[in-house]
Amino acid sequence: MPQNRSAIAALQKLEADREALDAKQRELEVQAAKELGEIILGSGLESFSRKGLRKVAEELGKLGEDAAIEKLTARGSTRTLNAAPGTQ
Repeated sequence: MPQNRSAIAALQKLEADREALDAKQRELEVQAAKELGEIILGSGLESFSRKGLRKVAEELGKLGEDAAIEKLTARGSTRTLNAAPGTQ
């Protein structure tokens, strides 16, 4: 019988640990959302609709950081290089 009690106690501890981890995850998600919000405010992205901002974020996330930066800055560089002199 002692084995059963230790297994039950282990399961109870595991469940308590899981609940504590879930609470910690929710807390960190809130903190991460605040950090991301601070980054976005003042960038111009705050004027996007919620749906538009989500789509932009999802598409950039699919590309990854380096590819997204390259893609976004390459277009701007191309327009600048192709612009008529004096119009930049």
